[in-house]
Amino acid sequence: MTAPLTIAIDGPSGSGKSSVARAVAQRLGVGYLDTGAMYRALAWWCLAQGIDLEDRLAVAEAAARYPLELSTDPEHVTVSVGGTDVTRAIRETDVTAAVTAVATNPDVRPVLQEAQRRLMAQTAERTGGVVAEGRDITTVVAPDARVRVLLTASEEARLRRRSTELHGSADAAAVEATRDQVVRRDRADSTVSAFTEAAEGVVLVDTSDLDLDESIEAVLDVVATATESER
Repeated sequence: MTAPLTIAIDGPSGSGKSSVARAVAQRLGVGYLDTGAMYRALAWWCLAQGIDLEDRLAVAEAAARYPLELSTDPEHVTVSVGGTDVTRAIRETDVTAAVTAVATNPDVRPVLQEAQRRLMAQTAERTGGVVAEGRDITTVVAPDARVRVLLTASEEARLRRRSTELHGSADAAAVEATRDQVVRRDRADSTVSAFTEAAEGVVLVDTSDLDLDESIEAVLDVVATATESER
């Protein structure tokens, strides 16, 4: 039997990894895992429960027990915690401001990474494959994935994309309003995971000058090349 198609995609904010990973999963007919949503959902839960984000052990304990329900269907991505749909809430400003404290907590990351491995395995078994995206999927969570890709883009391109996503515009004022959030979070996250340079065996795809469709095709080409070489 052919092994499930596991695809790991990492990258900084604004590189396009979420949109590209979800579209690739749709095109291939496999599952999709947004690992960043797991950290965001935990941040939302801690805020809702009044858990001090600076209390490393309390947040780690929450990570081990918070009632997360995460859809892995790329056609219908939803996130719920304790029966509450937080798909939109975890993208709001308060959670975005809080998630770095959660994602850089060294006691939290191993807990969620193990959960991510389980979800990847379950999803791949159920659908024949999975596309997982995040910060350290190619190096820590799934270093043995059949396809590993690091999506990158220039800082200018990443700021334009995230500014358009958050503010509906990429004019100078909107970009500046976005700069601190993007640059600061990437700087903080880089202290606990390597997502700025491709590790050995990881294919680098620069999307600076690519639109979404071109970025999707570039990753699909990587997948095709990798799977073709196995035959």
